[in-house]
Amino acid sequence: MRTLVVLGLALFAVSGCGEDDSRTGEIEPVVRGVKTCLVKDVEQTVVRRYPSVLQPSSTSTLSFEVTGRLEQMNLDVGQSVEAGDVIATINPKSLQIQVDNAKAALQQTESTARNAEAEYQRKAQLVDQGVVTKADADQAQTNMETSQSQVVQARKQLETAEENLGKAVLTAPFNGIVSSVDVDSFANVTAGSPVATIYADDKFETSFTVNYDVVNRIAVGKSAIVRLADDPTIVLPGHISELGSRADSVSAFPVVVVLDESNELLKAGMAVEITLEFAVPGGTGFLLPLTVMPMEGNFNVPRDQNQPGNLELYVYDEASGTVKLRKVRVGGLRDNQLIVVDGLSPGEHVACAGVSFLRDGMQAKLLTEDE
Repeated sequence: MRTLVVLGLALFAVSGCGEDDSRTGEIEPVVRGVKTCLVKDVEQTVVRRYPSVLQPSSTSTLSFEVTGRLEQMNLDVGQSVEAGDVIATINPKSLQIQVDNAKAALQQTESTARNAEAEYQRKAQLVDQGVVTKADADQAQTNMETSQSQVVQARKQLETAEENLGKAVLTAPFNGIVSSVDVDSFANVTAGSPVATIYADDKFETSFTVNYDVVNRIAVGKSAIVRLADDPTIVLPGHISELGSRADSVSAFPVVVVLDESNELLKAGMAVEITLEFAVPGGTGFLLPLTVMPMEGNFNVPRDQNQPGNLELYVYDEASGTVKLRKVRVGGLRDNQLIVVDGLSPGEHVACAGVSFLRDGMQAKLLTEDE
């Protein structure tokens, strides 16, 4: 009996609560708060970034112009050298012998030439006296001229031998860093074989490829920004120095950027990021974060990258207290922000958080920075 009484009282209480709720009316719908971004920042350029690797602008592979045996080498990879420093030396003994032989040959030809000239002078006088024939005098003249030509040839051979002796010392053509040593001490080297490679450490460049649309918008001399990947705080100016008119691969045109300034921390082989700026299609645009894009991904990418693309954003309407879907035109990106070139006006509020939960015409209220 006691259980029945308690159950009856509980049912009476529940029925009484239901009657009270029915008398209070309908429950008001919850108005979603929306975080927005104010349309105000104006941008005139878009940027494109390309990864690359830093390389020295001047690289030289050094080699001897003569053949010989190397002397002791004191050269290490990474060593700094200055213009005129000795890189390697060939044993000059064999080259000196060539010089001595050339000198002896020159002396012999000079002596022969003097004798031939004296013989010609003597026979020329005897022809007038009728002692020798004209044919003998002509032959003497020919011998004299031949001897004189041999003197000229011997003198050139001596100059070549002396020049080769001077080429026994290999020097650095400019200030730089040794990047490789390709031979060992006391090894025999041939003319033209690599001995060492050095690069200039005061000027760097970097190369990358761009597509057809970009290559038609840039030219030699266009400014660029080079940012060090290992230390993004290091940002250096540069300019395009070379622009390929033929693609290395499908629609990949080579571009070379030279740094206008240097930094003591720069090393060959470092990863860098190249930034190129282009005018915004349409002149100017408003910067908005990427979070304004709905999750549906309704961005219409144009075929021509120089033309704006279509995108739908949620714009807050203060008069009706709702968010409305609006079609705008996007001209590109800058620093991970959209550049909207058409469809927005300064002072408007664009939803920039939780946009995937919004619907066109939904009631909403603006959230303050503290909410």
